Amino acid sequence: MTDTIGIAGDRIRSIIERVEQVDEEIKTLMEAKKEIFAEAKGEGLDVKILKEIIRLRKLDQDARDEHETLLDVYMRAMDAPAPKPEAIAA
Repeated sequence: MTDTIGIAGDRIRSIIERVEQVDEEIKTLMEAKKEIFAEAKGEGLDVKILKEIIRLRKLDQDARDEHETLLDVYMRAMDAPAPKPEAIAA
């Protein structure tokens, strides 16, 4: 089946239907993921921490090390006393 500009309607329909099927699969998987986190929360686990661990596990070791180093540097910088105004002006 071809329309007036030469695009195969059956091919377009097939692609659209495949994308719609993948969207449904994603929806089902997201619901399963939500249920897993609900189960973890029900067992007293902190879901935000679990999500952070998952995010960090996706990083390669070098990126994870860099992240941890920067986090440590920034935390220490926040804890350090602020420079005195006269030291900045000098």
